[in-house]
Amino acid sequence: MKKKGFSVRRPGIIGEEAFRKYAVLIPLIEVSGIPHLLFEKRSGKLKHQPGEICFPGGKLEPGESLKACAVRETMEELLVQRKQIKVLGPGDIYLSPFNLMIQPFIGTIKDYKDTFSTDEVQAVIKVPLDFFRSNAPKTYTSQLIQEPPKDFPYEWIPGGMEYPWVKGNHAISFYQYEDTTIWGMTAQMATSAVRLMEKYHII
Repeated sequence: MKKKGFSVRRPGIIGEEAFRKYAVLIPLIEVSGIPHLLFEKRSGKLKHQPGEICFPGGKLEPGESLKACAVRETMEELLVQRKQIKVLGPGDIYLSPFNLMIQPFIGTIKDYKDTFSTDEVQAVIKVPLDFFRSNAPKTYTSQLIQEPPKDFPYEWIPGGMEYPWVKGNHAISFYQYEDTTIWGMTAQMATSAVRLMEKYHII
């Protein structure tokens, strides 16, 4: 019965179809027996966000699962084989106020040899996990303001052009590790992932 199915359905997200969907892997590797998070520095040749620090990942392709997307992109960007990657579980979804939805997955890469595709990656950066455990990010708040289009039907809403729009806030976080700045969505996903690893005793 459909009625029974409704009571246990997994809620969707209203307006989800307008979001661009991406998936990333938050990779754990061992360096001299010490767990590190692995980041990429995006190639300066890329059109979008050149030189930024990020996790391996990319845009979801038609018919592809988010998990498969994260694994595929990691293989392509870090030149590793599927058997080297172990996905431990999903992280929490990152929703951007700019119609961007990112599903992180926490996983390990075994026997990583510092390989990467120079078409997409300029360098790889390894940060000890303990750095994130002992350092909180510095967070700044950016204000988001409603700006309706010129043809907006103000006559349909109470107050018309004087309607008291609610202003939103967007948190922007930063980590500074040695000479590397990890910021924005990558910093927020790293913070969330480390908390989940601690909560579920992954580390």
